[in-house]
Amino acid sequence: MCNAEASYDAVADEYVQRISDELKGKPLDCELLDRFAARVRDVGCGPGHVSRYLYERGVQVCGVDLSSQMVKHAKSLNPDIEFFQGDMNSLDVPDREYVGIIAFYSIIHISRGQVVEIMREFKRVLRPGGVLLLSFHIGDEVVHVDEWWGHVVSLDFTFFQSEEMVTYIEAAGFKVDELVEREPYAPDVEHQSRRSYIFASA
Repeated sequence: MCNAEASYDAVADEYVQRISDELKGKPLDCELLDRFAARVRDVGCGPGHVSRYLYERGVQVCGVDLSSQMVKHAKSLNPDIEFFQGDMNSLDVPDREYVGIIAFYSIIHISRGQVVEIMREFKRVLRPGGVLLLSFHIGDEVVHVDEWWGHVVSLDFTFFQSEEMVTYIEAAGFKVDELVEREPYAPDVEHQSRRSYIFASA
């Protein structure tokens, strides 16, 4: 059984060391983030390095993570950005609070049966016409791990097909604007899986 909060708390120190500068080696991700930044003025989003990238481009940004340890690291590394602990299933945010949400690999521990409800929660907190940028690993499998970087964890990594995700997003009331797929970057940059990115409008 997946326990994402405790697992990410356990690997938080190692995760920050390995991931906090990863965008330097991901040119397509940066291009998509630049396009997102050009469309919004404020945003609710997840990991600290993505929030920092947008903040440096003039976006008013905050970050949300399930793991208290990830939030602690994000605040330490980015003292000018607001971060808080939260759950995608029920965000402690008023309706129509944001004009954009970035969920970079935020749904990879969500089961297929939960995705539409998560997308509905994203839509609830977005203003009409607000932008969602979602990314995930492409595939059909669910991979369970009990060890990560030498730490005991319990995580399920769910892979999705792009067209499958489009049906979930549309079922939640979004309009899909664009779908981009890419091959993995080098093994020293990231896990060797194909990636999908979807722009959608609320």
